[in-house]
Amino acid sequence: INQKFRRQIRNDQYEFHFAFNGLEALAKLIEVPDIGVILSDINMPEMDGLTLLSKVRELKNPLLKTVICSAYGDMDNIRTAMNRGAFDFVTKPVDFNDLEITLEKTIGELNIVREGLAYHDKLLSIEHDLMVAREIQRAIMPKAIPGLEWADIDGSMEAARQIGGDFYDYFMMDDHRLGFVIGDVSGKGIPAAIFMAVSRTLIRATGLKGMSPRDCMNYVNHLLCTESVNSMFVTVFYGMLDLETDTLHYVNAGHNPPVLLRHDGSTEVFPVTDNIVLGVYDGYSFKTNSIPFHKDDTLVMYTDGVTEAFNQKQEEYGFETLHTLLKEKVLGNKEVMDGKDAPARICRIIAGDVARFAGDEEQSDDITILVVKRN
Repeated sequence: INQKFRRQIRNDQYEFHFAFNGLEALAKLIEVPDIGVILSDINMPEMDGLTLLSKVRELKNPLLKTVICSAYGDMDNIRTAMNRGAFDFVTKPVDFNDLEITLEKTIGELNIVREGLAYHDKLLSIEHDLMVAREIQRAIMPKAIPGLEWADIDGSMEAARQIGGDFYDYFMMDDHRLGFVIGDVSGKGIPAAIFMAVSRTLIRATGLKGMSPRDCMNYVNHLLCTESVNSMFVTVFYGMLDLETDTLHYVNAGHNPPVLLRHDGSTEVFPVTDNIVLGVYDGYSFKTNSIPFHKDDTLVMYTDGVTEAFNQKQEEYGFETLHTLLKEKVLGNKEVMDGKDAPARICRIIAGDVARFAGDEEQSDDITILVVKRN
């Protein structure tokens, strides 16, 4: 064998180890755990080849294949060997050309198995990453604000299988100012989830200091640019609702334009601003906009997972579909608009309509909605 395969041995393609019986072969497998192919005679002292096959099968090692060598015409033993897990067989007297072909075929099968196992491990790793990312997303969801009477706020998130970096948050800055934010981080998986958690934490911590939306975004952008890795960025809509002035001050940093549902039954789509996203340009000065926000006015915010949801025909849900839904199914529904839980109901209506549109089509982005209503 060494003579026949000297070229492969010299090129480090093959390495042969020899045992005189089945017991020695088992010991050799322990001694050299990366052995991939066993070439075994059926008739051996102490432990024959068929018994060795049974022992090898008990190891349950998918990266170990056995080729049996048997007398020509010994079909009973060959059949038994194949039933016990032999990958292939050669007959005696051994034709070395046939043996070479058999070994190449066996090694080819091993390579396929290795690739499959590597892919399986990768899938497990991805699944673990997705689970961790989901936990990060779930852990930072805001809770209801106790004692808040002059406004209602609620949000919802339907996570895609490939977890993205959507988030929303809300908090009291003082007794008459409510801060809220919705954002979407570039990328997927754990990196996006971590960057999302950092972005959300920085915005909350800065907003709680009472900074204006402009100063808050300028400061958070500086921190994200300083610490940002892998060229990640985040789109953000950050608002501050002031009870004393009935005014909403906001910064839209590259995010989808919200829709304001007026108490008189009209809608206003916020204009697209020329602000950039957070995390790409240190020193950028964000521009603030202000708009009257009166009793029973309702602001609907969302991420692009809503408007870019697609169905089995690869059609997008689109902004116009969302806008029409808000005008016909929300503004026109007195039970929804007048209820104490109007924001939660609006979230459910939007999410339900997107789900109806998408059907069974798996979505590539989170579907996130945030709604605030002035009481």
